Amino acid sequence: MTLTLPTTTFRSSVVCAYTSLTRDGRPVTWPVTPYTGARGTIDVSTGLTYPGKAERARRDPRVALLFEGDPVVLVQGRATVRDADLQANTDRYVRESRAKIPDAFAGLPWFLVKRLTWYFARIYIEVTPERITWWPGGDLTRDPLTWTCPPGTTAPASDPAPSGPRLPGRSSPPADWRPYARRARDLGRPIVSTVADGRPVTVPARAFSRTTTGYELHLPAGVAAVPGPVCLTFHRHDPGMRWQENVVLLGTATAHGDDRLTVAIDRALPDWSLPEDRRLRTRSFLGHGRQLRRQLRAEAARRAQQVPRVRRQADHP
Repeated sequence: MTLTLPTTTFRSSVVCAYTSLTRDGRPVTWPVTPYTGARGTIDVSTGLTYPGKAERARRDPRVALLFEGDPVVLVQGRATVRDADLQANTDRYVRESRAKIPDAFAGLPWFLVKRLTWYFARIYIEVTPERITWWPGGDLTRDPLTWTCPPGTTAPASDPAPSGPRLPGRSSPPADWRPYARRARDLGRPIVSTVADGRPVTVPARAFSRTTTGYELHLPAGVAAVPGPVCLTFHRHDPGMRWQENVVLLGTATAHGDDRLTVAIDRALPDWSLPEDRRLRTRSFLGHGRQLRRQLRAEAARRAQQVPRVRRQADHP
């Protein structure tokens, strides 16, 4: 049987869930915007001022991408981190993000856009697919289809790692995960990330319920329940990405049978959500900008580069 890969999903999706692994092998999943790369990769980015997603992938290139919709698609692959030319990355992100999610910047005058270098300065992560699993029609109760890459497929090496230590993060980890779980109640079903057969596995929960210590989860057909570290990501956004809400909880899973996990939550990760209310959203965005300008200079210096500029396409070759 000839399989038709769901490549239109990669081009049309404004959000996917990106999973990278910590030093101790724990999956961490955040929503990002995907783009198609020039050499058949699926590319995502992270801000130069919050490079953790990229630095984890440079250290351990095993990553996963989840696209929810029709179909639901899981991509497992190898990451290549690109930050050797920050100005080219910034130019690309200005061009691609304004084309793919124009509503996110609608009404923002260019003189203000130019001041958002702390946001538009980007590190790209190119994902070479090694295994693609998808559920046609988004039906998680039926066995998925699977494609694997040809033997000998490799991913290019990442750009050299920056020198020197990173500045401390912009916020401290929350002391209690429970308020975050209460926020998550309005965000729908979680995305579940585990590690199986040496790869991160990121899928939507087929069903879930809260417990006093965490969650009970049922996984999609074709996905084995495995014990160990787990990340639960709750997310929602409007179609134009003008606002988004995220809750990320880390814990430990116990497997029950083929498809059920009991998850004990250990902690929440600090998140950056953009509220639906435009005034609150603007205040949040500008407030983070004030915090991140110092990181912008420090991260550019770690890479021995100038701080990039936000330029319109007509302003550069």
